[in-house]
Amino acid sequence: MEILTGFFLVLLLVAAVVVVFAIGAYNGLVALRNRFKNAFAQIEVQLKRRYDLIPNLVETAKAYMQHERGTLEAVINARNMAATASSKAAAHPEDAGAIKGLVGAESALSGALGRLFALAEAYPDLKANQNMMQLSEELTSTENKIAFARQAYNDAVMAYNTKRETFPTVLIAGMLNFLPAELFATSEPSEREPVKVSFS
Repeated sequence: MEILTGFFLVLLLVAAVVVVFAIGAYNGLVALRNRFKNAFAQIEVQLKRRYDLIPNLVETAKAYMQHERGTLEAVINARNMAATASSKAAAHPEDAGAIKGLVGAESALSGALGRLFALAEAYPDLKANQNMMQLSEELTSTENKIAFARQAYNDAVMAYNTKRETFPTVLIAGMLNFLPAELFATSEPSEREPVKVSFS
């Protein structure tokens, strides 16, 4: 009888330890997931600022670059696609597909902006335009803020993914559907460069 009672107490103690561990692992995963979602919200703020600057930039350039209509339209189309992808990713930052879609759309937008600025170099009056210079400075500042926000997001994602992949937390993560998060990174080294803006 005494052996059964001792065995039952040991079993109860083991069960209590497992429950405490499971609660701690779950709470840790939730905290890290919320941290990377918050970090993505900071990226979203800066992306929205960037998207708001682009139409003004295109309108300013349009007055000087009438023969570059295709480039201007490509920038606006890329901006609209990036804004749509950003909205999808903001709604579900834990969705790897949404983040990949945003990364692709942002790469296309950076390419379109790069072509616009390369063409703008051939228009001295546009380069000297005060509004264009101010918008270019704001865009450069925003690009820097996006880079910092992206780094913070990637750090938060790395902490979350590391936690969910380590033993024994991986057991809880799998059972409770904590999926891996996607880094906000590009695959091409040239795409990692911020948009070059210079009208000096």
